[in-house]
Amino acid sequence: MAKLNTHQIRDLAKMIVASSPGGIRYAQLVDRISVEHPETPTNTIHGSVYDLQNRFPKEIGKPSRGLFVSQQAAASAPATEPIFSDKDEVETKAVEKEFYAPFADWLRSDLDEVTVAYPFGGAAMLKKWGTPDVVGVYKPLASHRIKFDVEIVTAEIKIDPQQAVVAFGQAVAYRLFSNKTYLVMPQSMSPDDYSRLEALAMLFGLGFVTFDATSPSKPNFRIVVRGQRFSPDMFYVNEFAERLFQVDPDMFNKIFG
Repeated sequence: MAKLNTHQIRDLAKMIVASSPGGIRYAQLVDRISVEHPETPTNTIHGSVYDLQNRFPKEIGKPSRGLFVSQQAAASAPATEPIFSDKDEVETKAVEKEFYAPFADWLRSDLDEVTVAYPFGGAAMLKKWGTPDVVGVYKPLASHRIKFDVEIVTAEIKIDPQQAVVAFGQAVAYRLFSNKTYLVMPQSMSPDDYSRLEALAMLFGLGFVTFDATSPSKPNFRIVVRGQRFSPDMFYVNEFAERLFQVDPDMFNKIFG
């Protein structure tokens, strides 16, 4: 199959945007064209679609960073239109804590950010701003020839997309005692919330992950922004460690032992 030229790529991109409820993100658009036409160089696709909103302002809009939407659809769609899939639902019967263990496993196995991780959450430590939903550490193993300091990794998970501001505030607070912190939100959030959280995550060094809040068995966690490494305040690190030990000595030993 012959590779697409610039005009063909843009025509295809316009069709994809027009047929995408809630719009489609730039990276997803490029990936889709690349999959459908693997013979077309990826750089050619990037160069052809990055400015669609400027070339076709009457057909394509860009309401937030990295998101292309059909102007016709944008005019009639509600502001909270899902941005990934029309199968995502804002309302869900799933319980938030059902996602703690799956994310702990994903953080350890798929993202490879920690050596061990466990679900925590709840209000066990009686500190609204100091009780992450997931706590993990990256620590040296016996097989490591060069040892290093333990790094604490925490996560705040919400299944309600309307809780974006609260989740962000809690995630930022965890940076007091965490080397890395992840904010985990439903993929059904509005395009505006997604764009703002993505920008804030990069600005504050948070990790940002989206997931399917309707399926605890297959949450499909997706990394948007990888968390940056920081040096936490050791006063709060020790305060957190002491409270964790007092509340659950077994968990403390599993995480830090």
